[in-house]
Amino acid sequence: MEGGKRGFRPNPGSIEERFIRSGGHGGQNVNKVATAVQLRFSPALSGLPHWAAERLKALAGSRLTGEGEVLIEASEHRNQEQNRRAARARLDSLIAAALRPPKKRRATRPSYGSKLRRLDEKKRRSGLKRERRGGFDE
Repeated sequence: MEGGKRGFRPNPGSIEERFIRSGGHGGQNVNKVATAVQLRFSPALSGLPHWAAERLKALAGSRLTGEGEVLIEASEHRNQEQNRRAARARLDSLIAAALRPPKKRRATRPSYGSKLRRLDEKKRRSGLKRERRGGFDE
């Protein structure tokens, strides 16, 4: 496996592949051959730095299992090997994103002009709403 941008190679025991039958195109082949792949990746066993493993878990989102493993399913191809490569490529890009530290946020302030535009818009809206309020005639 290629790993992330910095050439990270996970420990062999951290990846588990299981082949399952997939739906969709393929005709009779779909019912007979297990072409879809379920790839389970355990960040704890992979040798990733702690900070990168935590970031990977955050990036994984709904792909994170209750046991803390990342589950990637690939079934877009009719061929088992192509699905395996697709799942590995997705894992590689996820690991690369986890190894890339997030950009620091630079605090910025709104410009003087943008403050004036915002206040002018607020005045215009309040005036519009004030005009809609009708006095009650008796």
